[in-house]
Amino acid sequence: VIQNKGTTNYQELKLDIVLFKSDGVIGKRFAVDLAPLKADKRTVKLFDIEDTACEEVGSFLINDVMECKAETGPLTDCLKDLNVSSRTNVELTK
Repeated sequence: VIQNKGTTNYQELKLDIVLFKSDGVIGKRFAVDLAPLKADKRTVKLFDIEDTACEEVGSFLINDVMECKAETGPLTDCLKDLNVSSRTNVELTK
C-alpha cells in the first residue's frame, strides 16, 4: 500500500529493493515500479517475489530510487522524501 500524501503526481517511480532473509542474509534484490502515483491518493501495487516463502522474509530495504519523474520532469533526491512503515512484523527501511 502506497500513500502519496503530497501534491506531486509521479509519472515514474521505481525503487531498488533488497530483501533480507529472516537470518539477516540478503535473499534477493529487485525493482518495483510504483508509477503512476497520483497526488493525495492511497494506492495498492502488487508484485511477486518468486521462490520466496513468507516465513523466509526478514526485512526489506529501499536501497535507492532508480527513477523518479513528475509531470514537471525528473525529480532529484526522491529517496529523502519517502516515509516508510510496515503493518506487519517485517521491517521496511530506507
